[in-house]
Amino acid sequence: QVQLVESGGGLVQAGGSLRLSCAASGRTFSTYAMGWFRQAPGKEREFVVFSVSGGNTYYADSMKGRFTISRDNAKNTVYLQMNSLKPEDTAVYYCAASTRYYSLNYASAYDYWGQGTQVTVSS
Repeated sequence: QVQLVESGGGLVQAGGSLRLSCAASGRTFSTYAMGWFRQAPGKEREFVVFSVSGGNTYYADSMKGRFTISRDNAKNTVYLQMNSLKPEDTAVYYCAASTRYYSLNYASAYDYWGQGTQVTVSS
C-alpha cells in the first residue's frame, strides 16, 4: 500500500511558476512509476507526465518545455516544476503511482492516487 500526499498548489499569475510535491509512504518508492495528471472542472482527467524508476520520462505534448518532473528516491518524493503557466493550466493536479511499465499515459495504469492539489492561474 502506498499513500501519496500532494502539496504546493496555489494561485499564480500567468507566466509564473509553481513546484508541486508528492510525498509517498512505503519502502519501495524507487520501484514505482510516478505520474502526474490534472483535471479541470467539467473535463476528463488529463495526462501530464510520468517518470519510471530508471529515470526515463514522458510528457504530454502541451507540457513539453514548460513542465519538468523529477524524483528524489531518498525522500520518497516526486516533483512537478511548472513554468510559464497559462490560465488553461488551471486544474486539480494529482500524482499517482504504478507498478506497471506500460500505458503510463493512461490513468487506468495507476494503482495509487493522491488527493490532489489545486492550481489556479489567473490571466
